Amino acid sequence: MTALSPFHARTAGLNAKQSWLEWATYLAPAGYADMHDIEYTAVREAAAVFDVSPLCKYVVSGPDAVRLVDRVITRDAARLEVGQVAYTPWCDEAGKVIDDGTVARLDETRFRWTAADPQYRWLRMNAAGLDVEIEDVTDAVAALALQGPRSRGVLEAATGEEWGSLRYFRRRACVIAGVDVDVSRTGYTGDLGYELWIPAAAAVAVWDALFAAGEQHGIRPAGLRALDVVRVEAGLILIEVDYTSAFRATTSDHEYSPFEIGLGRLVNFEKPSFVGRRALLRERSRGGPRRRLVGLELDWIGIERAFAKHDLPPAVSATVSREPVPVLSRRGQVGRATSTCWSPLLKKMVALASVGPRHSEAGTPLEVEWSVEGERGRVGATVVELPFLDLPRRRAIV
Repeated sequence: MTALSPFHARTAGLNAKQSWLEWATYLAPAGYADMHDIEYTAVREAAAVFDVSPLCKYVVSGPDAVRLVDRVITRDAARLEVGQVAYTPWCDEAGKVIDDGTVARLDETRFRWTAADPQYRWLRMNAAGLDVEIEDVTDAVAALALQGPRSRGVLEAATGEEWGSLRYFRRRACVIAGVDVDVSRTGYTGDLGYELWIPAAAAVAVWDALFAAGEQHGIRPAGLRALDVVRVEAGLILIEVDYTSAFRATTSDHEYSPFEIGLGRLVNFEKPSFVGRRALLRERSRGGPRRRLVGLELDWIGIERAFAKHDLPPAVSATVSREPVPVLSRRGQVGRATSTCWSPLLKKMVALASVGPRHSEAGTPLEVEWSVEGERGRVGATVVELPFLDLPRRRAIV
């Protein structure tokens, strides 16, 4: 059964085309107008609001809360200070990624955990022998992502507080429209931004206050199509697109270690134990992962030629292609591109791709399969460092 977000009373009225996608059983706006370009521009030039309530959300609390978090995630939970947020993957015993998300330390014995997929059963299984409580608050907590260079101004106008001193991946509580709201300086856009965690019963009141405060800053609601483009520009992976959850993998080719999807930096081997540690140590001892996440810049001249062969002008979709396509060298296929899109800001065709180690160095020339009028061809591509777009304001303190 499809669920409705706590913000549906507002998003439905603004969704002129009634264009919806399903996200974790929730109805989520794909976009609010004919095209998502104005929403993309709001993220990069003003302020945009995404309804991210469908994220799975849990509160882990109790005397052994930190032990449970530390047992599951690949990072060192004991180092998390109150008010700090960590982005992290977590793995099964084979060292394959189950999901990735954020863990925020609310106080000494309480954490808020977000995930793309349901994780309650996994957390309960790993809580054996621990004095800890796990509460699924997915439906009780609504969430908004306020993103873009003017997002700080919107938040300051809505709260009457300064937010320039809140560091990247930190959080603090505030009040908006008389409602207690927790704010984290996090997001999925690669831009300056915040995520607001709101009691579901008061969601609409906070939405209205935020949009009233943001009118002078050019605030706009934005949907999943715009979010998809900005997350690719930022080099951010998406579960079941750029990797498969270990819970859903049907073959070994569908299983990914953190080192295969660009998250190896988040694996802390210094802590003595976490789920999957031994398997990841074996992977490292054998020379590392068999594939790597890379960025690709596609040759536009090659794309033009592919269309010209059919007497057509070049035409690429404004949305992200999530259809995996082969990445090739002269000797054959060496990987696959998983998320491909035109970057409006960079004016380039870019892709996230999974390739073998021999072809993962920046500057490596490759090719991507490209079809026009049903005819398969090849377009040149170059391996580049991720992210494609790195905006200093994302991390800056003012």
